[in-house]
Amino acid sequence: MNELELKYGCNPNQKPARVFVEHGELPFRVLNGKPGYINLCDALNGFQLVKELKAASGLPSAASFKHVSPAGAAVGLPLDDTLKQIYHAQNETLTPLSSAYARARGADRMSSYGDFAALSDKCDVATATMLATLVSDGVIAPSYEPEALQILKKKRKGTYAVIEIDENYEATGTERREIFGVTFEQGRNTVKIDDSLLTNIVTKNKTLPEEAKLDLLIALITLKYTQSNSVAYAKGGQVIGVGAGQQSRIHCTRLAGQKADNWYLRQSPKVLGLPFIAGLKPADKDNAIDVYIGEEYDDILRDGEWQRLFTAKPGVFTHEEKREWLATFTGVSVGSDAFFPFGDNIERARKSGVCYIAEPGGSIRDDNVIETCDKYGIAMAFTGLRLFHH
Repeated sequence: MNELELKYGCNPNQKPARVFVEHGELPFRVLNGKPGYINLCDALNGFQLVKELKAASGLPSAASFKHVSPAGAAVGLPLDDTLKQIYHAQNETLTPLSSAYARARGADRMSSYGDFAALSDKCDVATATMLATLVSDGVIAPSYEPEALQILKKKRKGTYAVIEIDENYEATGTERREIFGVTFEQGRNTVKIDDSLLTNIVTKNKTLPEEAKLDLLIALITLKYTQSNSVAYAKGGQVIGVGAGQQSRIHCTRLAGQKADNWYLRQSPKVLGLPFIAGLKPADKDNAIDVYIGEEYDDILRDGEWQRLFTAKPGVFTHEEKREWLATFTGVSVGSDAFFPFGDNIERARKSGVCYIAEPGGSIRDDNVIETCDKYGIAMAFTGLRLFHH
């Protein structure tokens, strides 16, 4: 099959819509459901990301995509008890692949709601079972275990989008798109992201531990498929905050940093001890936690909304308590898809525990950026590689 007709394009008024290849056949098959235009944009970008993560790490990889940018991406490292709790995976059977998806989904659970999942390896029963319990639009993988496929086919009353892609497919070296009747053409971004990009360490601190190298590679590969401008924070084998599509780099850094802070605040004793009522759905817990660690919690207390969520009224998570907990946040890595133009990005990043940075370099203010890193003992590598994606 070389063409797939779609219900509509980005919006219902954009008809007709289709995806097709001019030569040969489409590199994927729809095994269930009817994926839409945006679903396929997420699926094809997501699979490229996880395929590269698997190649770079040697580990099963997963991504959670929303609106053509990843909300999270990760490799299949084991989860400790705290991560199992904040990812609602205490009762899950965890395999390397399902652990990768739990991490990818758990990085920013608010943004991942209704995502499109991308998996580097054959979808196993454990991962399918996890997906079956989550609000998600679909999944793409190179293959599916028979039982896993049957589980996924029952999701959303049989409408869940399941896509199988040829993992050996290689696109042509040229890509095209049309805007306002004008066709753009460029070479595909086939650059390989590996440890060689991390050798030019320009700061006084020259130490990059192996775990930091892995996190930096995860951040950089994630940025390759994130709408620019973009910045990604990573720790422990996963992205923990993505700032995508912002016009200003400092806004990317702040947005991603706030998401990273929220990820860490979810692990605080104050949040882990919240007395949720029995049977509360994971999405409702996630929403409640987001409000609890935010600025709106006073409204919940005042309006009595807490009684719908908790068995007892939780105390306020004060600014002082949050600052005290975040002061223990460390070992975080940051990647940027283009150079940091000012030291203010470093100032913001270090507030979220950042110790390692990879960015292209090339700003007329590189000296200021390096100086700011040196002030905090941060190790920074200049990759010489810009990763804009539009």
